[in-house]
Amino acid sequence: MPALVAGVFPWFISRIPAVIIFRTDWGAALMVFGTAILLASVVSFYRRGRGTLAPWDPPRHLVVQDLYRFNRNPMYVGVTWVVIGWALCTGSPWNYGYAVLIPLIFHLRVVIYEEKQMERLFGREWAAYRNAIPRWGFVFRAYTPTVEQSPPNVRETRGGSRAGEA
Repeated sequence: MPALVAGVFPWFISRIPAVIIFRTDWGAALMVFGTAILLASVVSFYRRGRGTLAPWDPPRHLVVQDLYRFNRNPMYVGVTWVVIGWALCTGSPWNYGYAVLIPLIFHLRVVIYEEKQMERLFGREWAAYRNAIPRWGFVFRAYTPTVEQSPPNVRETRGGSRAGEA
C-alpha cells in the first residue's frame, strides 16, 4: 500500500497536464529521506511487532522501538515526505494538492480507526506510549516503556480456536 500511495499514484498524477508552479530538485532528497523512514519503519514493524501492514496479519506486539521511540506514526511521516518530494520534483499543482490531501487522510485514519484499535489491543501499554510520544511531531528523548508489554495479540484461526492456545 505505501508503494501505491507514495509511488504509483503520484507518478500517475504527475502525468495530468498542468502548468508547472514550483519545481526543485530538492524534492528528490525529500523522496530519499521519506523512503528511508518508510523502509526502516516497515522493517521495525515486522521484526518488533511480529506482523505486517496487512489487516489480516497485524502486529502481535505494540512497536515502540527504533523510529517509533520518537514518533507514533513514522510510516505515514515517511510516505508524506515522499509525496511532498514528488510535488517538488514535478512542480505539478495536482501533486501539490495530493501532498496536502494525503496527510489529512492519514490523520483521519489514525484518529478514527488506528488509535482505537491500539487502545483495544494493547490497553495500558498503548496509553503510556500515547501519552509520551506525539502522533505527528518528534521527540528528541527516546521513549522507554514504563508499562509491562502486553501478551501477544490473540487472533482467531479458521478452526475457531485462538492462535497461541493449546
